[in-house]
Amino acid sequence: MKKYIGLLLLFVLTFNNLFSQDGGLNEPVTWETSVEKINDKEYFLVFKAQIEDKWHLYSQYNPDGASLPIEFDSEQKDSLFTFVGKALESETHKAFSETWEKEETFFSKNATLKQRIKLLKDVTKVEATIYGQVCKESCIQVEHTGKFDLSKATTVTEMKASNDEPKEEKKGLWTLFILSFFAGFAALLTPCVFPMIPMTVSFFTKQSKNRAQGIRNAIIYGLAIIVLYVLLGVFVSAVFGADALNELSTNPWFNLVFFIILIIFAVSFLGAFEIMLPNSWANKVDSQADRGGIIGILFMALALAIVSFSCTGPIVGSALVAAASQGEFIAPILSMLGFSLAIALPFALFAAFPGWLNSLPKSGGWLNTVKVVLGFLELALAFKFLSNADMAWETHWIDREVFLAIWIAVFGTLAFYLFGKIQLPHDSPLKHLSVGRLLLGILSLTFVIYLLPGMWGAPLKLISGLPPSISKYSESPYGVGYQKLGSGIGSVSHKDLPEGAHLMKPNDIISFEDYDIGLAYAKKVGKPVLLDFTGNNCANCRRMEENVWPDESILPILKNEVVLISLYIDDKKPLPKEQRYVSKETGKKIKTYGNKWSDFQITKYKANAQPYYVLIDHDENNLNKFAKYDPDIELYHNWLKDGIAAFKNK
Repeated sequence: MKKYIGLLLLFVLTFNNLFSQDGGLNEPVTWETSVEKINDKEYFLVFKAQIEDKWHLYSQYNPDGASLPIEFDSEQKDSLFTFVGKALESETHKAFSETWEKEETFFSKNATLKQRIKLLKDVTKVEATIYGQVCKESCIQVEHTGKFDLSKATTVTEMKASNDEPKEEKKGLWTLFILSFFAGFAALLTPCVFPMIPMTVSFFTKQSKNRAQGIRNAIIYGLAIIVLYVLLGVFVSAVFGADALNELSTNPWFNLVFFIILIIFAVSFLGAFEIMLPNSWANKVDSQADRGGIIGILFMALALAIVSFSCTGPIVGSALVAAASQGEFIAPILSMLGFSLAIALPFALFAAFPGWLNSLPKSGGWLNTVKVVLGFLELALAFKFLSNADMAWETHWIDREVFLAIWIAVFGTLAFYLFGKIQLPHDSPLKHLSVGRLLLGILSLTFVIYLLPGMWGAPLKLISGLPPSISKYSESPYGVGYQKLGSGIGSVSHKDLPEGAHLMKPNDIISFEDYDIGLAYAKKVGKPVLLDFTGNNCANCRRMEENVWPDESILPILKNEVVLISLYIDDKKPLPKEQRYVSKETGKKIKTYGNKWSDFQITKYKANAQPYYVLIDHDENNLNKFAKYDPDIELYHNWLKDGIAAFKNK
C-alpha cells in the first residue's frame, strides 16, 4: 500500500515470519499447473498448490511488513507476453501474527491462483514462475516454474476471487479517499473558492420559489460538482489504465515529471503567478448558468470548477498524482470522489440552509495564508518524487541527509512565514498574529526540531518511508560526525577490507557474500569459516544479527576468530548465463545467486531453512553440528567456541 498525499507513505518492506527455521529437504508444497483460454490473445496460467497440514502459504495481498507474499515472474515477460493485473485467488484465511502485530492473509491445505496473461506474439508455449513463502514453526521460500502449452488450453472455469483482495484494496483506497476529502476541504479554504459560497447561496435564494425547491436545487448543484470531478478521475483512469498507472508509479521519468509539476504548483500557490484557464471559458459557461433550471445549475457547477481552477488545480493535480501512484484503475476516480465531496457538501448545505452563513468567518487575508501553507506542503512533497527518481537511477544526488536538509529548510521557512517574519506577494499587512497562525507556526517549528537529529542518524519514525533509507541511501549511515568509540575489537576501516568483503553495519563485521572468495580468505588467514545461510527478507536472521551478534561475548568472536560468509538465498541478482544450470538435487533451473546458494544448502546440508549456521574447516568439513535460530546468547557462544576448538585441534 504503498504513496498518498501528505503524511501517508509507508515504504518499509520486511518479510518472513515465525520462529526457528530448521526445515529439511522436502518442501511442504506440491504444485500442479494448467492453462485456460479466455480469447485468442489472453489466457489464465493456473497454479494449484497442495499444502501440508499446519503449513501456511501467504497470499499476494499479505500486508507490507509481514510474511513474504506470492509473486509471479517470467523471463519471457514483456517479450512474449505481459501479466494482466493480480492473479485470482481461491479462498484464503486470516489470523493475527504476534510477530508482525498484523493480520496476515494465507492459504491452508490447498490454493489455486489464476494469473492472466496477454500475448505479444503468436506463440503456443510459455513459462512462468510463482514465488512464495510457507511457514509453520519454520519459514521456507518456495517456487515453481510452470510450462504451459497454450494449444491445450481448456475453457475458462469460474473461480471466486479471494475475499481478502477487496478488503486489502479497500483499506488502502479508503485511506486515499479520506486524504482526498481533506485535500478538498483545504481547497475550500482558498481565496478562489471560499468567497463563492455566499454568492452561490444568494443565487439559489433568489431563484428558488420555496424552501423545498431551494433544497432540491442545492442537492443537484452538489451532485453536479461531484460528477464533474469524478468524470476527471474516470478520464485519467481510462487514458492510462491500471497497468500503465502501476508502471508509471515506479518509473523514474514519471516521478521526475511530477516533481516538476508539483514545483510549478507550489510556486503558483506561493504567489509567483496564477494557473488559470482562459477567461473566455468562464464567460461562456457563466452565460449558460443564467438559463435557470437544472441546465443552469449544471453550468453553475462547471463555472465554479473553471473560476476556482487557479486554487483547486494544483490540489487536484496532487491528488491525481497520489492516486496514479496506487496503480489501481479505481484510485483516481475514488480520489476525485473524496475531493469533490468535500467541496460540494458546504455549497449544498449552505444553499439549502442559508441561515448558516452567519456562522462562517469573513473572507480576508487568512485565505491567502491557507494557500501559501499549501504551497509549502506541495514544495516539500515534490522532493519525495525527485527522491524516488534518484533512487531508481541510483545517482545518490538526493541522499537521506540532502532530503532532510531540504525539508528542514522548507518547514523552517514556513515557520518564519507563519510568525510574520516573511511576507509574500499577495499577503495582507499583518498587524498581529492570530492564535491559529501562532499554533501552526509552533507546529512547523516543532517538526523542524524533530527533523534535525535525523541529520545525525536518528531514525525519525514519524516520517518513516518518506526520506531515503538510512542503511542503503545515506552519506553517513553511522551519523554525521560519528566516531567509533568501541573497544577496538577487530576494528577495520573500509580501506583495510579484504577483496570481495564488506562491512555489516552497524557492528562492522567483515563478511563475504561469495563462498569461494570467503573460503580462500579463510585459508589465507588460518581461521575457520562460519557459513551463514540467510535472506534479505528473513526476520529471524535479523533478530540474530541485531540481538545476539552484538553481544560482548559474541562480537569479538565474529570479528577476530572466524571468517563470516553470508549466503543470501533470496538474492535476485541474475547469474551470468555461463554459470546457470539445472540442479541435480531438485531439478530446478538455477538462474540467480539466491538460487545458487539455496541449491548449495540443499545439496550439501540437506536443509533449506534460514538462518542456518555451519562452522567448517578449510577442507569444507563440518566442525560441529549446525546451529539454527535461537536467541539464547550463551548457547550460541558455546556453539561457536566448540567449533573453533575443534578447528584448532585439527
